[in-house]
Amino acid sequence: MANIHKDYYLTEVDKLPHTIYCMHDLMGEQDISAHQHEKGQFLYTEGGVVHVSTEQKTYFLPARHYMWIPPGVIHSIHPSSADVTMRNLYFPEEADEHPFYKQKGIYPVNDLLLQMIIFSNRWSGDIDETALSSYRFALALKAILPEVSLYKLPLALPYAKDKRLTAVIHYMGENLSEAIVFPALASKFGLSERSLSRLFQGDVGMSFIQYLSIQRMMLAVQLLLEDKMSVKEVASMVGYNSIPTFSTTFYKTLGVRPSEYVKMKGVLGLDTMLA
Repeated sequence: MANIHKDYYLTEVDKLPHTIYCMHDLMGEQDISAHQHEKGQFLYTEGGVVHVSTEQKTYFLPARHYMWIPPGVIHSIHPSSADVTMRNLYFPEEADEHPFYKQKGIYPVNDLLLQMIIFSNRWSGDIDETALSSYRFALALKAILPEVSLYKLPLALPYAKDKRLTAVIHYMGENLSEAIVFPALASKFGLSERSLSRLFQGDVGMSFIQYLSIQRMMLAVQLLLEDKMSVKEVASMVGYNSIPTFSTTFYKTLGVRPSEYVKMKGVLGLDTMLA
């Protein structure tokens, strides 16, 4: 890991506007406060999960996935564990870019992209055309993203604006191991089922079931990766009595079974492979 000031993302990334900037950073307990870049950010993490907050949503970045953050997007980054490592590439914005680069998103990392990320571990700081092979390789990594990123992971939750819905969502998040039944939930907060349903659709653009399912999958990923719980234990902790139902929901959300997902933690092993 490069030894650089912890605020490199503020002081270094955009200092040279035409370079590609590379940084691999063990985050420890450090949150990264709200900021923005003139460059687009490719963010890959390992060793745990990361929450990326924008002005509209909180994104949940799990292992073996990356997030693309377009230029100018205000965001903050919050690791869930001291063991999280960020692997970043920051790219100058180009004229007539593919529409892909204008949108925030979280995407699975396939084997090809994984090997390219592993290769990038030997870089640190600014990369320009004087280091031609590295510069072209980094551009190639960026160029293939629209082709290999066909499935956007739906692990993002909008912020509620209505105070009533904020209270409902907070309660849901604190009670994910329980059976949360919609009629009882509406009654608990003094709302009719119709009113609460309209609140979800009108305020966050999602149904109650959609929001609850994503909340549960976010917690499930975190428990699997960090607390080393069994799939059975995790299913119970996020409100599923049936392991097959939990496994199917997990697969539909992340594209992999929970038992397979656990094996992805620390998949790069970069500290030993390329030290």
